[in-house]
Amino acid sequence: MTAYFLYIFIYLAAAVIAVPVAKKLGLGSVLGYLIAGLIIGPTLGLVGDETTTIQHFAEFGVVMMLFLVGLELEPKSLWAMKSRLIGLGGLQLGGTTLLITLIAMLFNQPFTIALTIGLIFALSSTAIVLQTFQEKGLQKTEGGKGAFSVLLFQDIAVIPMLALIPLLALPELVASNAASQGEGQSHSDSLSVVNELAPWAYGLVIIGSVVFVTIGGHYLSRPLFKFVSSSGLREIFTATALMLVIGIAALMGLVGLSPALGAFLAGVVLANSEFRHELEANIEPFKGLLLGLFFITVGAGINFSVLSENAILIGVLTLSVIGLKAAVLFLISLIFSFKGSSKWLLTLSLAQAGEFGFVLLSFASQNFVLPQDIIAILSLVVALSMFLTPGLFIFFDKVILPRYQRRGSQGTEDTIDDKGTVIIAGIGRFGQIINRLLVANNVHTVVLDIRAEQVELIRKIGTKAYFGDASKPDILHTAGAEDAALLIIAIDNRETAADMVKYAKHAYPNMRVLARAFDRGHGYRLRQLGADYVVSETYHSALEMGAQALRSLNVHPFQVERQKMAYKDIEDQQNDVLYHAWVDDASGERIDNNYLKLFVELESLIGEALNTELHDTHSKVKGWTPPPKGHADSFSSAQEGGHPEVRDN
Repeated sequence: MTAYFLYIFIYLAAAVIAVPVAKKLGLGSVLGYLIAGLIIGPTLGLVGDETTTIQHFAEFGVVMMLFLVGLELEPKSLWAMKSRLIGLGGLQLGGTTLLITLIAMLFNQPFTIALTIGLIFALSSTAIVLQTFQEKGLQKTEGGKGAFSVLLFQDIAVIPMLALIPLLALPELVASNAASQGEGQSHSDSLSVVNELAPWAYGLVIIGSVVFVTIGGHYLSRPLFKFVSSSGLREIFTATALMLVIGIAALMGLVGLSPALGAFLAGVVLANSEFRHELEANIEPFKGLLLGLFFITVGAGINFSVLSENAILIGVLTLSVIGLKAAVLFLISLIFSFKGSSKWLLTLSLAQAGEFGFVLLSFASQNFVLPQDIIAILSLVVALSMFLTPGLFIFFDKVILPRYQRRGSQGTEDTIDDKGTVIIAGIGRFGQIINRLLVANNVHTVVLDIRAEQVELIRKIGTKAYFGDASKPDILHTAGAEDAALLIIAIDNRETAADMVKYAKHAYPNMRVLARAFDRGHGYRLRQLGADYVVSETYHSALEMGAQALRSLNVHPFQVERQKMAYKDIEDQQNDVLYHAWVDDASGERIDNNYLKLFVELESLIGEALNTELHDTHSKVKGWTPPPKGHADSFSSAQEGGHPEVRDN
């Protein structure tokens, strides 16, 4: 027991040191875990034979991850994405499997071995890709959504793969390995309930298990969670959530299916449950810790002896797998018309083999489909391709994205054949609202955006926009900046916005500049550079959200409006004082003691003003006498109906 405590301490210590360092260097947490495993395993030899055992335990992190992924997917949304799911995922899986199978057969591998290799390498790493997407904020991009569809199809496809692999067993392997595995094999088979069943009975057991998880998850889980939650003991709810995931994983293992896919199915079934968020909160910490441990064991499990003996072969195979998968993915991205950098994100993010490759390799070994020497080499190829994946993301960030950004600023802009009263730089969620208001009042606008995809989308909904970099002097000149009354800078890049304000006020002093600020400090900087009017991008929406919160708590609507006015009045009165303190800061940090003192005073003044309004029973504003109490709800409803929410996706 002490030895295992020591090993666990080594794994955790390696993660605590390596992961923060890797993240600070921009390498991502996954590469940090892999490096930690590589250091404590093959490099320093601090861990050894127990790595395989711990890896089996850590693989449960993948099970938990797929359970949480399933919780995020309501059945309706899953059905809605069926075309992309089957189209993208089906083409990727089928195309990659076919290509790798044919190549393996060209190297004199039997069809069954070649097909198994093709299935193993066709899968990508759900754990690495989704975690990296989350860290880099790529989930909502076109490439991110496409990659998620492919990963989801792959995860679902593991079920038929596990059913197919036993049918590919080689008679000569069965004969040669039966005696050597003998007693150990029978021991592992004792945990299966389907080994002695006829094929038709095996199929019925599988169908019954899936039906049980689906129906039981829908009808039995809710009474169970209600019963447990009534106890008021959070640790019991956590135990119940773990019991549910572990139980489903065990059931799937007993019938010969993938525990991870069973957990995913359960997650989808529970996606509409009122306990979904509580389940996520309880499972998430275990998932993160076990996934990290899984990645460490992948790094620690690299066998340098096999690697050194077959270094050239393993290196060629690893690069070939990545290259072949990337070629298939790039072709699919062209078929489905992915634009710009999105096709490269789809291509590079899924070019590796995945953690399910280890599952299929283990399954193929148990069913005598692959020889052990091939399994040893393929395991290293899968591990190394996963190890190289963070490097592919770095390549995407450092090489691909800058190329597309430069392409947008090297003469591929649209020809601007229009001049307007107002030039709007940026037509995202912020700029769209501004443009709608101006156009509705017959103001002629020229809209510019450097994102070709966004311009194309805006054109589809009937708004005229040009693809061009508004920060370039020649583009502003072509858009008619000499005669324009306003330049509205609605982009979300702080440095570019500051440079645009500085240039515009210098080159076109008669043109007023309205700028979007990220926060208070950025707003002061824009004002210092000459912006005529600055709006903090979240100020008004946050103020309105606070007001809506008060209305939702049955505070009188007139009282809410007075509180809003008091808040804004104090902000406006103190804005100049804070700005000059910010400008006068000699340290250059903009947070000296004088500025902080004034900011604290501002908070105090706002609190006093709101408190005064709260206890003032007489309105100080003519015409703001509160109506009878019965009219409050109608006022609130009219206000909400008069200002519908604008949603820009």
